Amino acid sequence: MAPKPPRLGKLDMSTRIKDRNDYETELAELQVRILRIQQTYFHEKRRGIIVFEGWDAAGKGGVIRRLTERLDPRGCKVWPIAAPKPEEQGRHYLYRFWTRLPEPGTLAVFDRSWYGRVLVERVESLASRKEWERAYREINEFEAMLTNDGVRIVKIFLHITPEEQLGRFAERLSNPYKRWKLTEEDIRNREKWPQYQDAIEEMFERTSTTKAPWYAVAANQKWHARVETLGIIARRLGKGVSVEPPPIDPKIQIAALEQLGLPLKAVVHQPESGSNPAEKKD
Repeated sequence: MAPKPPRLGKLDMSTRIKDRNDYETELAELQVRILRIQQTYFHEKRRGIIVFEGWDAAGKGGVIRRLTERLDPRGCKVWPIAAPKPEEQGRHYLYRFWTRLPEPGTLAVFDRSWYGRVLVERVESLASRKEWERAYREINEFEAMLTNDGVRIVKIFLHITPEEQLGRFAERLSNPYKRWKLTEEDIRNREKWPQYQDAIEEMFERTSTTKAPWYAVAANQKWHARVETLGIIARRLGKGVSVEPPPIDPKIQIAALEQLGLPLKAVVHQPESGSNPAEKKD
């Protein structure tokens, strides 16, 4: 049975992390946990996809930075999704996502995704009703093919209130280093908040499945959103996955002993320990 889809109206938007030390400690622990999961995905040739959707200025970029800053960049690719390029137009809308799927042993992070068909393309009439209605089935089949092939999918929606969004728009407008983030389209989209909310709720209802459920995160406070989101990712990607390092290759062990003169204890991995994972180096 598929999990009950999330509802924006049921999120506690007042949730906060009050202490910076608590935030930094929790964040560091989750970053190390996800790094260990990434290493297991590499060793076992697993594949993972993380999808981010959310309101404009909801904090997707900030969450993605905290997610990836301790990961091995060779095994994690972030795909920022904007309007289709000329060479992608005229093809099926899923084409450009097929070409960005993760290779064995890697993770793919989508900053917006194929759900644009049932969100912005629906609300802005860039797709016909027939096209976006059909997309729910197509998306479910697309994700089912991936999960049946062993790909783990995590889908996150970052939710903020209109009041919080307005405050973040004002901050971006007043900060020369953040003004580039605010577009005319962002401002115009606020006028259609109710239509977007209806589209989001229907997206949850029709595409939150057993193997690829949606998770809605209250994101009015950035600290809470980051910790909550990384926790969801760690649980979903790490379910049924052992993060213990693989045993040493006997050939490497023999070569280290015979050619380098290294004793066994020097070449066998010792699990890290300590109270502050952020201090650990890889």
